Amino acid sequence: MTTTRTPKVSERVAPKPADPQPAKKKHGDDDDGPDFRTLLHAWLESHRASLADSLRRLGKQPIGSFFTCLVMAVALSMPMGLSLLLKNVEKLGGSWQRAAQISLYLKLDAGSREGEALRDEIKGMPGVADALYVSREQALEEFQQQSGLGEALRELPDNPLPGVVVVTPTEVDKPALEALRQRLSELPRVEVAQLDLLWVERLAAILKLGDRFVFGLAVMLISALLLVIGNTIRLHIENRRTEIEVIKLVGGTDAYVRRPFLYMGALYGLGAGLLAWGILAFGLNWLNEAVVGLSGLYGSDFALGGVPVSDGLSLLIGAVLLGYIGAWIAVARHLNELAPR
Repeated sequence: MTTTRTPKVSERVAPKPADPQPAKKKHGDDDDGPDFRTLLHAWLESHRASLADSLRRLGKQPIGSFFTCLVMAVALSMPMGLSLLLKNVEKLGGSWQRAAQISLYLKLDAGSREGEALRDEIKGMPGVADALYVSREQALEEFQQQSGLGEALRELPDNPLPGVVVVTPTEVDKPALEALRQRLSELPRVEVAQLDLLWVERLAAILKLGDRFVFGLAVMLISALLLVIGNTIRLHIENRRTEIEVIKLVGGTDAYVRRPFLYMGALYGLGAGLLAWGILAFGLNWLNEAVVGLSGLYGSDFALGGVPVSDGLSLLIGAVLLGYIGAWIAVARHLNELAPR
């Protein structure tokens, strides 16, 4: 009789296979997300698409976009034009050092040698940029030409005009000039030391007033420009309200929504800056014809300068920044209202 062996319960149960070990990550796997190059490419592509979209939308409304830029350009050109005119007035006034010259009238018995020696002595003094000696004969000749009394002056027995030493200071500072005048008046052979600084002070006061006026006007017009660009961007936002709500509904970020409008504001500013530069160049050239004719009547060759390249570039950059800031303010105000309902 054959005995049959019954397997144990533990032997009837199949052994459970061992759990597979997780595979080790290899160096260089991208399980953590895209690399920096991919992110940068996506960021640049997003900006390119936003810029292209802004250009396309502005191109669909060429007349409205042009007039918006034109209004901004007129507002930008006014303070810049006044600032350029003030600079030309300063140039017309001449050098400040020459405007504040000190005239030393010598005694009548002082000869040319004494006058030239005094001139050389004054040139070496601190605070003096230059000194020029005008002899009695030269002074009489210039007075005859400028006064038109040549025949009458020739009848005089003696030359009544003294020699003059014209001193040009290194800087225009009223206390320093007064101290220099006092020091020069004490020199030998000097009869009178005259400093006529009144008209220089008046011109400086007028220019200072003009600078303040230009600054106040610029602040007012910049505020108006921010309102104009903000209202324009607000209209664009209202026209795209449904589209923006859908974008935010599917997970679009605020930066993604804001980006096209910022480009639009910068493009408005760029167009306004270019137009303002052209308006200033044309306006100064048109006004220069009358200025040249007027200065010619006074025997002067003064002419208005054009728009310097540095000032034009500053105007252009400032206009772009104003458009960008105005668009940012407008979008920031309405971004919370664009949340999907």
